[in-house]
Amino acid sequence: MELIDRTIYSFPPIVDSSSRILILGTMPGKESVRQYAYYAHPQNSFWRIIFELLGLQLSSDPEIRREVLLTNRIALWDVLKLCARSTSLDSDIESEEPNDLSLFLSQYPNITKIYFNGKEAARYFHKYFKHINIPIQVMPSTSPAYAINWKLKLKDWKSILTKF
Repeated sequence: MELIDRTIYSFPPIVDSSSRILILGTMPGKESVRQYAYYAHPQNSFWRIIFELLGLQLSSDPEIRREVLLTNRIALWDVLKLCARSTSLDSDIESEEPNDLSLFLSQYPNITKIYFNGKEAARYFHKYFKHINIPIQVMPSTSPAYAINWKLKLKDWKSILTKF
């Protein structure tokens, strides 16, 4: 019964037919699950980075965040569909199952590059999707657990601007 209590599920993807790049995380953390929103932890820098890169004022409204991604041809999802985890740390993931990224990419053929939000997302992608032949790049994790300077994270994330 403990496994059921620790099972978490990925959210539906944010995507439409004009999406050109895909940003993949691993799985939602506890605060994101609680709010049912991507990167909801206030110390996660994902949204701050995206809005800064696009020259926009940061919004906490999930619908505005969704629209910003889609307007800028960015899709967002997770590598994993479900897992057992008692914390928000990717290192605590157990009994994972991947999302069907092969089907997803066939449904959205305009996606020409995948960016991973951290090394763990890339590791799970390589574990389950060795056959997917699309350019990939690992970005520094936006998680507050990955404690590097925000400006360094922002600098590395700037590379997504040249791909769409």
